[in-house]
Amino acid sequence: MVAADANWAIGNRNRLLISIPRDQKLFREETTGKVIVLGRRTLATFPQGLPLRNRVNIVLSRNPAFSVKDALVAHSLEELTRLLEPYDSKDVYVVGGESVYRQLLPLCDTAHVTRIDHAYQADAYFPDLDSDPEWEMTADSDEMTYFDIPYRFARYERRG
Repeated sequence: MVAADANWAIGNRNRLLISIPRDQKLFREETTGKVIVLGRRTLATFPQGLPLRNRVNIVLSRNPAFSVKDALVAHSLEELTRLLEPYDSKDVYVVGGESVYRQLLPLCDTAHVTRIDHAYQADAYFPDLDSDPEWEMTADSDEMTYFDIPYRFARYERRG
């Protein structure tokens, strides 16, 4: 799951570009009771820097000393794979940040993207699925607005 602007930007200075209440509600509805995979810096952006409640939080960190209360920590993709074995892949959501998306997108078959029709100043990006021949948009909501910013919910699926 990701919210990306017109240039596929997702963040600036370790913060989201914009917080859209309806997007946050969708995130809660989709991920509650499920597994979320995220990086250490993304975890730091959560309230009080703590794992989200009512989810299995798995933090991917290369730092072997990193640990966090109420979350599992994977220090490699191999360790992450082992931690994910008990779960149905349809119940696993990758939620950021940029390096985690880039590492795990090749292993994903579906991407839930909130497309924001605005270009922000940014320093973190999600891969451009519109220009990637391996991906196709398979669902697209009607356009909505948050103040004067248009956005929509899209689903992309890996071809074949």
